[in-house]
Amino acid sequence: MKVKIFDEAHEKDLELAINAFLDDFEGEIIDIKYQVSVSVFSEEQIYCFSAMIVYTK
Repeated sequence: MKVKIFDEAHEKDLELAINAFLDDFEGEIIDIKYQVSVSVFSEEQIYCFSAMIVYTK
């Protein structure tokens, strides 16, 4: 069993990164975990979009 972690500042970037990984993927996807976190720095909101794919090869 292996994991692949993705961490992007924009949801579209996360989508592109995951799709690029899956385009060349050969194996079995066990699970995909998705998370969004938000923080505030001064007057700016900072978003973090992340995903973890658990798979076997």
